[in-house]
Amino acid sequence: MNREEDRQARLELMSAIEGGSTFWSHEISVRGSIEVVQRLKSGDYLEHSPSATRRIQQSDGEALRELISNAKALVIIPGDSEWPTQLNDLDAPPIALCLRGVADLRSLALCSIAIVGARAASSYGVRLASEMALQLGERGWNVISGAAYGIDAAAHRGALLSGALTAAVLASGVDQPYPSGHDRLYETICANGVLVSEVLPGVAPTRGRFLVRNRVIAALTRGTLVVEAALRSGSLRTAADALTLNRSVMAMPGPVTSPTSAGCHRLIMEHKAELVTDLSDVLLHIGPLLAENSERVAATNPRDQLTEEEKALLEIFPSRGGTSVEKLMNLSDLPANRILALLGLLATSGFIERDGAGWLLTKQGKA
Repeated sequence: MNREEDRQARLELMSAIEGGSTFWSHEISVRGSIEVVQRLKSGDYLEHSPSATRRIQQSDGEALRELISNAKALVIIPGDSEWPTQLNDLDAPPIALCLRGVADLRSLALCSIAIVGARAASSYGVRLASEMALQLGERGWNVISGAAYGIDAAAHRGALLSGALTAAVLASGVDQPYPSGHDRLYETICANGVLVSEVLPGVAPTRGRFLVRNRVIAALTRGTLVVEAALRSGSLRTAADALTLNRSVMAMPGPVTSPTSAGCHRLIMEHKAELVTDLSDVLLHIGPLLAENSERVAATNPRDQLTEEEKALLEIFPSRGGTSVEKLMNLSDLPANRILALLGLLATSGFIERDGAGWLLTKQGKA
């Protein structure tokens, strides 16, 4: 199957089908995206899904490509080099993903943790989420969350302060900041990470899409940390998805009188999450994953498999001591956002590591 024809067919399917459907995932897996589009347009699925049939019969391929271009988005599909293969663990992987930002999603996700929690977070929860993201970022972990108010926003901001990359998985299009009060946070993430969505630009969020996108957060990451969550919090859905995928799940305790910690306490009580209170506890559960991932990446991404841009940046690193983004900007003439993206890729591949506020070569990087 021609990849660009597959990409176009998946774009049309995104315009007609909601994500997370095991039925459509099975159809695409068995028949291929192009045949599913043809069968939809001919009415073969009319009885099963009249709405999807109607929408795809009204779709316009050129208009969809223009929509992606106007949103400054990139569409990736299974098999692309940027596609995170751990998404294939899902019963219903995304049909495709729209991305907007500077980071390579696959490389970012290889060494990442989800930090999620309540929108109506307490000052206690916001502080913990921010501090945990910052400390994890300083140790080479990227942070993935959902860009919502409360814990999500605190996690993204903590990661950004550390210099790590961060990804926001959205229930809306990548050009539709939600909540609207986070438009500046969206732009900052775009410049220092990536926005991710399995719906097209211009699409508004719905309650169902929030729940469906949580499975993507769980699948992308090596573990999920729930900082605060009420008993009916959507974060508990993320934790449940992570458990289904055999990912590590952790929860932080709070005051026993706090409704925003009741969900965390339930996870711990039912042995669905490990109780963690600080960075050392978190690293106890995800540290081995980092080591395994570093070995795997090193084995599959030797120096001769780096891109020319990555090799050029690696060459200007000092052989001794660390360096900063500012120094690398002066030596390379690359903008800060591009350098941050390349640093994330090189760190994930094991060639560099964090050194306080800067970066230095690892043993592999000096080889």
